[in-house]
Amino acid sequence: MRISQLIAPLSAAAISALPLGQTAYAELLIKVDKSTQRMTVTVNGVQLYNWPVTTGGSGYDTPRGAFKPFRMEIDHHSDEYDNAPMPYSIFFTQTGNAIHGTYEQRNLGRAVSHGCVRLSVKNAATLWNLVKQ
Repeated sequence: MRISQLIAPLSAAAISALPLGQTAYAELLIKVDKSTQRMTVTVNGVQLYNWPVTTGGSGYDTPRGAFKPFRMEIDHHSDEYDNAPMPYSIFFTQTGNAIHGTYEQRNLGRAVSHGCVRLSVKNAATLWNLVKQ
């Protein structure tokens, strides 16, 4: 039997194994290393991405700890910093810290933000979609 003939029945069997209305669960872990200005994204124990980021600069530290996202907005603008665009925002603190895209990619890899974690807009969109799932 050809592999392509086997894939469809196996996919149907896997989907039918989930009870109706139940969503699949994947463990998503986002780690930000402020010393290297890098973010790693791991799904079910497998690292999928390693991206350059920008974290808080002098006087604007990005908080340390474990967080869960509580609000997501595709097209957010900062209320505090001159209506600055924050595409694909994933908020992780009540004080407004978020992971979001930036159009100023020249600063990726350097700690110069006001406490948010910035990454390229393309990578922010990828991450936003992973978190949304």
